[in-house]
Amino acid sequence: MKVVVITGSTRGIGYGLAQSFLDAGCVVVINGRSQESVDRAVKQLAARYPSLQILGAPADVSQAGQVQALWDVAVGRFGHVDIWINNAGLDNRRVPLWELEPAEIHSIVVTNLTATIYACRVAIRGMIAQGHGQIYNMEGMGSDDRLAPGLTAYSTTKRAITFLTKALVAETADLPIQIGTINPGMVLTDMLLADVPPEREAQVKRIYNILADRAETVAPGW
Repeated sequence: MKVVVITGSTRGIGYGLAQSFLDAGCVVVINGRSQESVDRAVKQLAARYPSLQILGAPADVSQAGQVQALWDVAVGRFGHVDIWINNAGLDNRRVPLWELEPAEIHSIVVTNLTATIYACRVAIRGMIAQGHGQIYNMEGMGSDDRLAPGLTAYSTTKRAITFLTKALVAETADLPIQIGTINPGMVLTDMLLADVPPEREAQVKRIYNILADRAETVAPGW
């Protein structure tokens, strides 16, 4: 039975991935920043899947020590980690870069990029020790150089994720580790609707229902 760790898996794409791996009979470690969000996701999943297949592990993956603790919790319970997915991410408000506060920019960079670098470091070291493993990093708008006005900070981090992954593929070429990316395209999640004014939400949802997929629809394909 494969053991899968998914960061940022209490909702959205991460939660959809968790369901897909549980459907496939895997053990899944659910992660989010708060104990409350993790407990809520675990409870929802345990209503449908065997509780022994699910482990909740809160951690702020932008903190290196907490990333290591997440790995240690998973290995402590299940003995190894077969697949690690770096899904945790933050969007920015749809405004020009110069209108973002420094704290907003910092949060986006450390959550989307720094956390992924920390997690790759921890997972690679752990997988070298256990002799196997796969790591997948979540791409997004900007990964393929497309421009989106108002999403410069977010898109910059996602372009960096693509480079990071390619560099790590080269660095681990002689190791028993596989590293790749997941690019889900446009998925209807809370993040996608974050900046939509309440009075426009119904209209925007109708548009996104045409252009975007739901997490539970696209997750099984990964």
